[in-house]
Amino acid sequence: MLYLDNAATTPVRPEVIEAMAPYLTRWFGNPSSHHTAGEAAKGALADARARVARVVGMRPGDVVFTSGGTESNNLAVKGIALGALPRGARHVITTPIEHESVLESADYLARLHGFDVTLLPVDAAGRVDPADLRGALRDDTALVSVGYANNEVGTVQDAAALAAIARERRVPFHLDAVQAAGWLPLRGTGADALTIAGHKLGAPKGTGVLAVRGRIPLEPLLHGGGQERGRRSGTQDVAGAVGLATALELAEAEREAAAKAVAAIRDAFVAAVLAAVPTARLTGDPVRRLPGTASFTFEGTSGEAVLLELERRGVVSSSGSACAAGSDEPSHVLLAMGVDPATAQTAVRVTLSHAHRAPLDGVARALAASVAAVRSAA
Repeated sequence: MLYLDNAATTPVRPEVIEAMAPYLTRWFGNPSSHHTAGEAAKGALADARARVARVVGMRPGDVVFTSGGTESNNLAVKGIALGALPRGARHVITTPIEHESVLESADYLARLHGFDVTLLPVDAAGRVDPADLRGALRDDTALVSVGYANNEVGTVQDAAALAAIARERRVPFHLDAVQAAGWLPLRGTGADALTIAGHKLGAPKGTGVLAVRGRIPLEPLLHGGGQERGRRSGTQDVAGAVGLATALELAEAEREAAAKAVAAIRDAFVAAVLAAVPTARLTGDPVRRLPGTASFTFEGTSGEAVLLELERRGVVSSSGSACAAGSDEPSHVLLAMGVDPATAQTAVRVTLSHAHRAPLDGVARALAASVAAVRSAA
């Protein structure tokens, strides 16, 4: 079985398991405890925080460990917006192609706190025009939240340009880097807050980070013991923090070489699929896209049916976001890009890992055969 759904999750790397093991066995203390076991855990947590900070280009005190990307996005969107209420800011800007954790957090702010929410339009490739952001900013804008790279189609936004426009108006800029981490540089984006999920990088599920500059007021979502400098209460997962820091460092060290090698494999695969299935359409930006992502629509099919046929041929993939798997609704990302609902439900996404180096000629043939089988059955 060939696993090609790495945008959904990745296997935990052996180096990460090895780094975590001491904090699951010998040094299992609570980092808030003032004894030898607690101090050892506290030191490991501080070291992991510093390592993450170096990769993202912020200070160790800016790093908040969370349970994953969804919690980090909720804390960024709700926390920064609510933290801006004292200055009268009740406006949030995001896009219609964001992960549900961002869109539903914005909806929560609108429903329960009276915020106005502006959704910036995207073009047919899923790109945001920086001029649209400049035109949408208001004196009462509390936050701009944009995904660095889209989780379904892989389109990469010009994060630095968007961040610079927000900075002109002194509006905090949140960058959801869940899919981008390990593939794109995290330093130099200009982001004031940045989200990472460990399980996209070879760390365990349930590990995440929100890096948020300390000067930005942040209302916590979890209250209690005051951990994470009062921004996220709850006993920290020390082993998880160590694992995430290790995975992030490894991914960053490999990033440039892996991105180049995987992008070449992806490009050959895309060309082979488009040649084998003339009615196939590549979705997302054909150039500014994640190295390991190729997403297609196959008009006249069902994406889920194609995936079942593909799995019968030994390849595991997906139609888009794992969080929306099994839904009868067409992808909100593709709809926002102008794809009609029927075609949006034919989507198939193939996503590679850092370690992938084998050509995908066989996968292209299996995908073409799967599409043909579904069309024949229909």
